Amino acid sequence: MKNLLILILLTVLCNSLHAQDPHFSQFFSSPLTLNPAFTGKFDGAVRVTGDYRNQWPSINNAFITTTGSVDFHVGKKFIPNNDNWGVGALFLNDNSAGGAVNFNYFSLSTAYHKGLDEDGFHQLSGGIQATYANMFINTTSLKFEDQLTVNGFTNPVSQENFGTATLSSNYFDMNAGILYSGSTNDRNNFYGGISMYHINKPTQKLTSAESYVLNPRTTIHAGTYFAVGPATTLHFSGIQTFQGGASETVIGGAFQFITNPEEEVKQTSLYIGSWIRLKDAIIPYLGLEYNDVRLGITYDVNTSSLKTASNGNGGIEISAMYIYRPSTDKPINCPKF
Repeated sequence: MKNLLILILLTVLCNSLHAQDPHFSQFFSSPLTLNPAFTGKFDGAVRVTGDYRNQWPSINNAFITTTGSVDFHVGKKFIPNNDNWGVGALFLNDNSAGGAVNFNYFSLSTAYHKGLDEDGFHQLSGGIQATYANMFINTTSLKFEDQLTVNGFTNPVSQENFGTATLSSNYFDMNAGILYSGSTNDRNNFYGGISMYHINKPTQKLTSAESYVLNPRTTIHAGTYFAVGPATTLHFSGIQTFQGGASETVIGGAFQFITNPEEEVKQTSLYIGSWIRLKDAIIPYLGLEYNDVRLGITYDVNTSSLKTASNGNGGIEISAMYIYRPSTDKPINCPKF
């Protein structure tokens, strides 16, 4: 039964291979895949992030996406005090169909954050990102309908259809985005931005006869946080994504509870909340932050008709973020979710 489900999912994947990118429910924990303008947009000197997503883990590793990034500030000696300049690098691996289809992305990005006021509490940011992408398909691991017998999938894949056991494609990609963020005091922030990935519409060419144009992905996103008590903060955020004929809307928020507000440094916070992917899933979120490290976990509770094929199983996602903050740095409020 699991092999049959993999076949169904692979069919869906192949039909949408050139339509949608990998995505994260915790989009706020992978800033460089959301908008290049987020490069260097944080309170600190260096930021390291990681995210692991296993979609439908009970179906034999159907979709697994992993990403890691690092970004930091540069040029402080040459730019105004109310400006920031960030540089970053990103690696993303998307593994699907039980390991038969494998994408790897490596990106370099930079963004400049122009202060709109004397203290830099309001900034307008612009960022660009260059990506090298590589795709592998191991045809010997694929399962097709004509291989299905009463004894399961027994017939080997005919190499006459592929010419080789491994298909591959490489391409170069360009992404860009803009972002506005502002604060009115030390306990609030609000932001909004728009990004576009695959601006140059790269082509994925797997065989001499088959090629796919990767549609641009446009994302509109916004968020805010503000104090609702002496030790409680409310965070809201949402994204609207368009790519090809597909779209995705995710909105939600979380409460931040500071457990030791009397401490000025090394505070511990608990985050509890939920996001919703409209017409698809409810995404409960639990996070823990200690000083410079924040960990988060979500689980997609599928609510669409797809829950029949997935047996009601969603996707687990785990994120981690570390920000190095030298004591000499001027604290600034930045987007968190």
